[in-house]
Amino acid sequence: MEAEKKISNTTNEKIDWKKYFNYSNIVKNIRYILFLSVLAIAYIYNGHYADKLIRKISKVEHNVKELEYEYKTIKSEVIYRSKATEMIKSVEPLGLKELKQPPFLLNDTTSNKQ
Repeated sequence: MEAEKKISNTTNEKIDWKKYFNYSNIVKNIRYILFLSVLAIAYIYNGHYADKLIRKISKVEHNVKELEYEYKTIKSEVIYRSKATEMIKSVEPLGLKELKQPPFLLNDTTSNKQ
């Protein structure tokens, strides 16, 4: 019964905030207030830093994907251009033509073999 009375008294009583927020209590707890302020600033800074870092990571991932696509297209173009038929087409304006017969070996008969 007595415990119920204490609980009901504490819930019905209003807290007098004026006695906690007066000049002497603020001066007495200035270190604690400054500590909480520094923690709040550090918390806010950490949040902004994390957001900035996430944006940077996202930007770098996007650039890597673009470079990967570019690499694949260039690689496929090189493979296409290195085919025999494409090589023949590309050197034709220079006057080079494909051999119709297999290459043969030239022997030097003028040299003296002693």
